[in-house]
Amino acid sequence: MFSARLAGVVFLLVAMFTAKVHADESDVVKQAVEQNVAQILATFEAEKEGYETNPEVFYANMEKAVSGIIDFRRIAARVMGKYAKRADKDQRNRFVEAFKSSLFQTYTRAIIEQGSFNMKVVKATMNPRSDKRASVDMEVITQSGNVYPVTYSMYKNKSDQWLMENVIVFGINIGLAFRDKFEAQMRLRKGDVDEVIANWSVDLNIDVDEVVASQAEVQES
Repeated sequence: MFSARLAGVVFLLVAMFTAKVHADESDVVKQAVEQNVAQILATFEAEKEGYETNPEVFYANMEKAVSGIIDFRRIAARVMGKYAKRADKDQRNRFVEAFKSSLFQTYTRAIIEQGSFNMKVVKATMNPRSDKRASVDMEVITQSGNVYPVTYSMYKNKSDQWLMENVIVFGINIGLAFRDKFEAQMRLRKGDVDEVIANWSVDLNIDVDEVVASQAEVQES
């Protein structure tokens, strides 16, 4: 009986300690994202006027700002999926750059057209199965007042740095959508990785209004 009670006490203490560690670590993740978001917003506001006149400098400064939180190489490898192992080092490196460049050119233009925007970090939640995984819920608020829910999927690297490895927008797993696109492009171009890389774009043709309306219908039903 004593050993059973002792085991129960130990279990309770471990559970309490683990919960505290997770709570503390979630604060670390949240603060890391908040700090980077502040840097991204400051850089965007400072550099956006030069977007039309000197886009290369604009992209370089924005890349520097977002690279503090986004692991482009990890994301690109996941987008390539099974083809990442078949590709050589040069092809993988070229896809990272193609992916990054296309991402900036496509979505930065859309952001510029929206005008000023704000990003609010709502909360961070640790993955109960791993203390090296977390999700961070955010809101992107446009100048017109539209609010877009965004979730960062985060992981802790070997240097104990928290980095984003995927993003979910309106419940759409963007990393998975890109991987499906890469797969489709490989079929279209008959397995020619070089052709896929040379013609890569990140335009997913997602109709945000349609997604919002669809989700609203689900919530009402």
